[in-house]
Amino acid sequence: MSDPIELDLRGLKCPLPVLRTRKVLRGLTPGTRLVIACTDPMAAIDIPNLLREEGDSLIAQERDGATLRFVIRRNG
Repeated sequence: MSDPIELDLRGLKCPLPVLRTRKVLRGLTPGTRLVIACTDPMAAIDIPNLLREEGDSLIAQERDGATLRFVIRRNG
């Protein structure tokens, strides 16, 4: 398995984290992992919803202080 792609979206406010996540995901090949770090509290709702809409998988979601971290796998 290849190394995941890291996307640092800390400091961006809604709707930018979800919009940038969508743009990056659409450019990835199936099976690629994407790791996102963001500080917008709405991302805890918006990013999982985006993944359901797009058909991608949320592998992990965690919070470290103000930072939310998502590990995503791009599906077909």
